[in-house]
Amino acid sequence: MQRNNEMKLGVFLWAAGYHEGAWRDPSAPANCGVDIGHYAHLAALAERAAFHLIFLADNPSVSELDDAHIARSSRNDGFEPITLLSALSSRTQSIGLVGTATTTYNQPYHLARMFASLDHLSMGRAGWNIVTSGFRREAANFGEEDLPDHEARYARAREFVEVVKGLWDSWEDDAFIRDKRSGIFADTAKLHLLNHRGDYLSVRGPLNIARPPQGYPVLVQAGASDTGIEFAAEFGEVVFTAAPYLEHGQKYYTTLKGKARTLGREDHQLLVMPGLIPIVGRTKQEASEKLERLHSYEHIDVQIGMAERGLGSVAELRSLNLDSLVPETLPQSNFIQSRQKVYLDVAARQKFTWRQLIRFISDTKGHLMVVGTPDEIANAMVETFDRHAADGFNVIPATLPGGFKDFVDLVVPELRRRGKFRSAYSGQTLRENLGLKRPANRFAQVGVSSRS
Repeated sequence: MQRNNEMKLGVFLWAAGYHEGAWRDPSAPANCGVDIGHYAHLAALAERAAFHLIFLADNPSVSELDDAHIARSSRNDGFEPITLLSALSSRTQSIGLVGTATTTYNQPYHLARMFASLDHLSMGRAGWNIVTSGFRREAANFGEEDLPDHEARYARAREFVEVVKGLWDSWEDDAFIRDKRSGIFADTAKLHLLNHRGDYLSVRGPLNIARPPQGYPVLVQAGASDTGIEFAAEFGEVVFTAAPYLEHGQKYYTTLKGKARTLGREDHQLLVMPGLIPIVGRTKQEASEKLERLHSYEHIDVQIGMAERGLGSVAELRSLNLDSLVPETLPQSNFIQSRQKVYLDVAARQKFTWRQLIRFISDTKGHLMVVGTPDEIANAMVETFDRHAADGFNVIPATLPGGFKDFVDLVVPELRRRGKFRSAYSGQTLRENLGLKRPANRFAQVGVSSRS
């Protein structure tokens, strides 16, 4: 099946915006991380523009490395994603609601139940961004001294996702009869126990809520290490990745789709949506001035702390000559390995000094940033889409609400003029709007009863 000529668009909502200095922008509410009105306004703006989904990240810890960074960061005052998306489900009608939840420090029954609930609340608009925990400070919040190693985290994640999918299949779609006359609420012939016993998890089931309207909430993933790509090829339906330049995106796109094909998956059932940070100005100079203003809001402690975290704490940046060139290799991190590799690839490609790499990480965290006019930003998006480096984009505004409003008002009309983005929703559920199939119930599909 040929892919649609229109790109998919999501918006990454992160309190005041993705840039570390965004919270100091005069237009940003000081308490925006815990302001439901702020998020409701952004959701309405995205829905009016016919965006496919809202995307919320998460990290169950204070992840900065030192007090100097913590004191100046706005990242530690925000809602838990599923709670926030549940609130937004009653304030929106069509847009998808994607929340991040880790497989490392959760239990599958909890997450299966919560995402099923969100899918019902939203009438089929939920999505789960599946991650493994990537920061050491998370471990101490869950009774551990350190993170499990990278391969073990992914092994647990693979088993975890299979268990969650099995729990979502506990009840067949028409199992709940709710017949008041007969007094029969549920047809137990259509109830299935999971009875899972694996290397990491033991879960009996069944889930105590009806099967989600979408069958499964849309499965989103962001794997880019070798293990992560294998995981994304197996489970991901939308893949959020960092692709800071075209060739990087093309290589990732080709590799991921190829691996998915070997597993019997169709290309259009796995959508690659890299991050895009647009700094929009009516002129190039205006856009550049917006970025420089953000730079003025950001303290060097925050920049260095972000870079050290992104590099997996393998570089003590304050002890280095920041004007020396970045080496081509560093000790491999046990944290977010794929992002460390992106940073080093860009540093080698651009011959960055440490000071320049710190600025790059602070501005982009590895994503493609385009600073320019609506036409220039649309050009970059269309080239990336047409040259098979993306099926769409997760738009990451540097500031909220201003940066997103600029994108909606100035760039979206240009994409529509070129026939690259829609003007209305095509279905009720997130799956329908993304063109993804609704999964069959594994037990009903093979006609087996798993009850015992």
